[in-house]
Amino acid sequence: MNVYKHEVKYYECDRMGVTHHSNYIRFMEEARVDWLDQLGFGFEKIEADNVFSPVISISCEYKHPTTFKDIIDIEVNISKMTEMKFDFTYTMRVEGKIVCLGHSSHCFIENGRPVAISKRLPEFYNSLKERLSE
Repeated sequence: MNVYKHEVKYYECDRMGVTHHSNYIRFMEEARVDWLDQLGFGFEKIEADNVFSPVISISCEYKHPTTFKDIIDIEVNISKMTEMKFDFTYTMRVEGKIVCLGHSSHCFIENGRPVAISKRLPEFYNSLKERLSE
């Protein structure tokens, strides 16, 4: 899987010229969407089957600040999964230096109710499981 690259925009910085902490959550979502697209199971494909994957928890550990025009390389990995839930980890680097570590947990729902993705979308489940074992 290709690493996702995000160039820090001017409007993403605070008055001190540092990337505002809230933006890293968006960067994680951008990288996750790209990762799923690369896997061949983008949100539009999954949601066309009426299955949704809301975030149930998210966290960031900020290591070093980033600033305007920095290119953040975001590596996404599956760290844990069950038939009902999966977790991503995010390693964000600028020029090889870790600037942020993130984690998000997601469940699967259909019509507002939990759904076992292994039964509902087995190809997607198997693709995720393959990535977990890597």
